[in-house]
Amino acid sequence: MKLSRWLADRWVMGVALLVLGYLSLPILVVAGLSFNRPSSRLSYDFHEFTLDNWRQPCATSDMCDAVVRSVQIGFIATVVATVIGTLMAFALVRHRFRGRAGINLLIFLPMATPELVMGTSLLALFVAAGVPQGFWTIVIAHIMFCVSFVVVTVKARLAGMDRRLEEAAMDLYASEWQTFRRITLPLVLPGIVAAALLAFSLSFDDFIITNFNAGTTVTFPMYVWGAAQRGIPPQVNVIGTAMFVIALLLVGAGSLRGRRARRADLAVASAAGRRAKSPS
Repeated sequence: MKLSRWLADRWVMGVALLVLGYLSLPILVVAGLSFNRPSSRLSYDFHEFTLDNWRQPCATSDMCDAVVRSVQIGFIATVVATVIGTLMAFALVRHRFRGRAGINLLIFLPMATPELVMGTSLLALFVAAGVPQGFWTIVIAHIMFCVSFVVVTVKARLAGMDRRLEEAAMDLYASEWQTFRRITLPLVLPGIVAAALLAFSLSFDDFIITNFNAGTTVTFPMYVWGAAQRGIPPQVNVIGTAMFVIALLLVGAGSLRGRRARRADLAVASAAGRRAKSPS
């Protein structure tokens, strides 16, 4: 009876752990293959443990050039999409204007449109406008589909924010700029950072839209696709593992910072409560 009760209380957690393990399995395989010396270029079995892949991640110069190019494109697209998407989210949440419902619908179109359709449409647009395909056409394409994800993420953060905190700050004679800088921005910043990380991941990972609008420019996903025909170098697994670890560290740092901030707020509230209860 005790065992069945224990299982009944924790079966949801067990299923969740199984699902997370299933989702993490490909990542663990990639991390393991980053320490592998394959028996041949076309073999993906774990043949021999080695650290040479991590010591020489740029043994294939073309791959590192593609990684740098993908990082550059992702950085530019992330900055522009985050700025535009954040401003759009503030406008849609904080203001009422004609056409607001239509704009909310249009924001979801790039997210719902198949990448194949979006890639071919952008290619037709660039060809009709006489724009040569290359680095900047990729950037424009990535900005276009990243903006929607930024708007949705920041909107969710704004919708859950308590407006009474801003009203209280302005009641205490804070100006609009001071209220935004000290109250609004710190509260919305986690959503903005999450949106930026999501936009960078989508940009760095994109292949279909990039392939249609890249011209002769080769990004990291396109390099992996081309290398698969002649044997993927094991350094590709190193890059994938490193990107995952960096993203994990950023998310962990943000979570730790948020937890410390909540503890500090609770400590201040507790101290204020003790002072209020103490006899004068």
